Amino acid sequence: MTQIFMSIKQYFEDFEIGATRVTKGRTVTETDIVIHAGQSGDFFPHHMDAEWCKTQPFKKPIAHGTLIFTIGIGLTAEVINEVAMTYGYERLRFTKPVFIGDTIKTTVTIKEKKDHKKPGFGLVTEQVEVHNQLGELVMVCEHILLANKKESNG
Repeated sequence: MTQIFMSIKQYFEDFEIGATRVTKGRTVTETDIVIHAGQSGDFFPHHMDAEWCKTQPFKKPIAHGTLIFTIGIGLTAEVINEVAMTYGYERLRFTKPVFIGDTIKTTVTIKEKKDHKKPGFGLVTEQVEVHNQLGELVMVCEHILLANKKESNG
């Protein structure tokens, strides 16, 4: 699969509160879950034991929350901003389970902007929402960007 990235220069001043973008979809597979378990060391039966899961409320294995975070954020990497970088994530919640075969997509909305203590930079808060194919919210968090200001780049 060929990944096409779009490179942009979006400075702090260019971000508009309320601006939204939606990614393409990505189907979560059993292979995703198995590989993630191996990489993370999380082999809890909720993810790996289909027979045990039949005795639980969801009746089938669920994807790791950290896997959904990884895929959900990874989907946003179609756009690479050359003048901003991740400063961190806050308020992460997994609101519904994701199952094998579910297709997720991510919506990113600019929520807040404020100056950073370091001159020449600002902080941009993006509201990140991941929905399944039914439109149900499965994950939400805030992504904080450290963005260059135009005046510091001449």
